Amino acid sequence: MQKRILIVDDEPAIRDMVAFALRKGDYEPVHAGDAREAQSAITDRVPDLILLDWMLPGISGLDLARRWRRDELTRDVPIIMLTARGEENDRVSGLESGVDDYVVKPFSARELLARIKAVMRRSREDDHDGSVTVGRLRIDGAAHRIFAGDMPVHVGPTEYRLLHFFMTHTDRVYTRTQLLDHVWGGNVYVEERTVDVHIRRLRKALEPCQLEDMVQTVRGAGYRFSAST
Repeated sequence: MQKRILIVDDEPAIRDMVAFALRKGDYEPVHAGDAREAQSAITDRVPDLILLDWMLPGISGLDLARRWRRDELTRDVPIIMLTARGEENDRVSGLESGVDDYVVKPFSARELLARIKAVMRRSREDDHDGSVTVGRLRIDGAAHRIFAGDMPVHVGPTEYRLLHFFMTHTDRVYTRTQLLDHVWGGNVYVEERTVDVHIRRLRKALEPCQLEDMVQTVRGAGYRFSAST
């Protein structure tokens, strides 16, 4: 079955251009011009990935991404932000809203398909991750869920991969570059600052169960995950 990709953009010309590229990449494109149409498409069938424009009528792409990350139906769906805003602070804001990657307009079909394949590949790799327990923290690999004791911990797809790597490689310091290689993949260009953003998001997710200190900053070196805080 073809992977279904939801294109959320209020410009029909961009949606048509992206849809053409997706069909050439053997994906099934679905169009939405605003948040209402996007939600209707998701209710009809949850997509395998969402391409989300930053600027939308009525609600920004950032707010929509945050909403979907809180929704159990869409929590694990990878999101790539399409944006004309290329400044670092804008990109960081996008990542902090819960998106997994971003593509700056104007972009080529080749670049877009490469980003989609990279995110899809990382999502598939998650399907084969096993269960692991460190202290009170537990990943149920089969259910793709995280628990602190009996309390569920809600994270996005990238934080899930990051936490799984940490929990299977405890008490060792990893540089940002090493984390990018292991979690994002060595053949994908992502800025080192991206690691810091996802570390903050992971810690925030662990705060309600008071486990955020398990993700430790080692000044001048990188990050370490340990049950000994």
